[in-house]
Amino acid sequence: MRAMLLEQIGQPLQLRELPVPPPGPGEVRVRVLACGVCRTDLHVVDGELPEAPLPIIPGHEIVGRVDALGEGVTGFEPGQRVGIPWLGHTCGTCSYCQHAEENLCDAPQFTGYTRPGGYAEYVVADARFAFALGEEGDPVALAPLLCAGLIGWRSLVKVGDGKRLGLYGFGAAAHIVMQVARWQGRDVYAFSRPGDVAAQDFARSLGAVWAGDSGELPPVPLDAAIIYAPAGELVPAALRALRKGGRVVCAGIHMSDIPSFPYDILWQEREVVSVANLTRQDGLEFFPVAAQVGIHTETHAYPLEQANQALDDLRHGRFQGAAVLVP
Repeated sequence: MRAMLLEQIGQPLQLRELPVPPPGPGEVRVRVLACGVCRTDLHVVDGELPEAPLPIIPGHEIVGRVDALGEGVTGFEPGQRVGIPWLGHTCGTCSYCQHAEENLCDAPQFTGYTRPGGYAEYVVADARFAFALGEEGDPVALAPLLCAGLIGWRSLVKVGDGKRLGLYGFGAAAHIVMQVARWQGRDVYAFSRPGDVAAQDFARSLGAVWAGDSGELPPVPLDAAIIYAPAGELVPAALRALRKGGRVVCAGIHMSDIPSFPYDILWQEREVVSVANLTRQDGLEFFPVAAQVGIHTETHAYPLEQANQALDDLRHGRFQGAAVLVP
């Protein structure tokens, strides 16, 4: 099979011909139809996530068809369409797994980071962490839902029921979350890189009541804010935009250092919390909602061998929405 392989941190991925992997006990082999390109993939490639076992195939927003079943697998059939997310395996025995917090598992595996991912023609997944997707929808359009959508959903649940919601970093996750938030009846305020008029116009086209630079204050205090951009300086910026008792949710897996800030902007029971990974329950909750909302993902398809170009375009903000690789 063809696969894009990270062989050295900070270097371009290499197109390699590799054996098609066999599924082990409890696993399914999936023929990849589409794999989204996530900012977390950039963190893996750049070495910002520790101890990636090299070489590794990145990619964790995978839509494909079951190609083979490992020993003991039930509930799936060859040819069935499935999605494979970031969380690829948990131990099932630690205290977090035992208390419905598998996203905090002490011994997890992550697709495209600590186990092979979807920048390839085939991928092997733990069957317990594959979602049945049905036949509705284009694979390219569905791929971003497997991480940008799921993490977006988890972060949206985390903010509570506040009506005025700020979104910092208007990329793949934010453009999905905005559609859900608007469907829920919230007012969304979008924040982009300074001067990124295209992102602000994109946000307005999706229903933002206001869009501006990340350093600006919105016209009204926010009930909550979600930060998707990996920029620590946005934490104090978002706190300044909140009402008393408001909450900032940091939704990325990696963020630059948060600068010091005056206690005054945290006081009055404002909160800063983080979202870590996802759970299978998030998928069970989110995918029916996504179908009800009729989420439209803005996607830009690249052939598999152009993975480096897709990553570079993502890094430099050359498109709105999400990039997706098609083998």
